[in-house]
Amino acid sequence: MTALPPIASIARLIGDPTRARMLSALMDGRSRTAGELARVASVTPQTGSAHLAKLIDGGLLAIQKQGRHHYHRLANADVAHALEALLTLSPPPHPVRRLGPADAGLRRARVCYDHLAGEIAVQLTQQWRDQGWILDDAGALQLTPAGREGFRALGIALPDPALRRPALRACMDWSERRFHLAGQLGMAVLQAMRDQDLLRPLPGSRVLLPTAQGEAVLARWLR
Repeated sequence: MTALPPIASIARLIGDPTRARMLSALMDGRSRTAGELARVASVTPQTGSAHLAKLIDGGLLAIQKQGRHHYHRLANADVAHALEALLTLSPPPHPVRRLGPADAGLRRARVCYDHLAGEIAVQLTQQWRDQGWILDDAGALQLTPAGREGFRALGIALPDPALRRPALRACMDWSERRFHLAGQLGMAVLQAMRDQDLLRPLPGSRVLLPTAQGEAVLARWLR
């Protein structure tokens, strides 16, 4: 019998509806307990624990112990990147089917594990490419000298070449079907926007809401 390719085992893990809901709940980069994830997936704690064990064994989740509590999170940024990319295979969000403010907010700006996603993220990435801050070589992104100066002027930390994580990478945005910025620089952009109070999280959601100051700053950045 021909052995299944490694991708098959990962597909089985992600393809289960209960596990898919748990993984989606962790896409905001925060950690959650087994009980919280069971409630998100609408299953009993016992059933939830069985699903979480499979995700941990499969390398998709990591667990952190703090006192009597066990917290679950996505194993790394690569898992989040893969999940976001898989969402692009689903039917694209249709403008007519917009259901409410949270729905529109999710499309405009949201957390994708540790970086910014949505309309704003895609627009910023395109703007920085147009300005010559980022070079796109067939999907392989590079930071230019002008980009280093520009990002530093915006208060955004530059990538650390000593780290193993890619300095910057293109992440396909599931709602926009275009690339947004990920990697070290993508994480730094989101961190700077939070530190400067340009974006605030909507409690209990991946949605990020621009502040009044954020709207003004974004208008300048996208000018």
